[in-house]
Amino acid sequence: MIEYKNLPECPVETSLIFLGHKWKALIIRELLKGTKRFCEIKKSVKGITQKVLSYCLKELEEEGIVVRKDYQTNPPKVEYSLTDVGYSLLPVLNAMASWGTDYKYFVKLSEKRKI
Repeated sequence: MIEYKNLPECPVETSLIFLGHKWKALIIRELLKGTKRFCEIKKSVKGITQKVLSYCLKELEEEGIVVRKDYQTNPPKVEYSLTDVGYSLLPVLNAMASWGTDYKYFVKLSEKRKI
């Protein structure tokens, strides 16, 4: 868990710790849909490597965003889900999605005007 004294003064910078990393935001997006296993996350987050996914999940767990449940079975079964703090990112990701949609529309209109 990140210590309070180590967080930046600026709240935007604090938010970017969790969402400024492309892969973290996409992992959170997938876990907002529900609990998933490692391979399910990897399959739905296109382009992420196994190494980067492992690293990001570990960081998100340390930051209190994700909880990891190890069933201690053979073959191994591990599931990841969001904590309450992780779920609190839903309106932030929704706002990002809305802005991204609007921006794509703006770019499309701009391109049509050039023709």
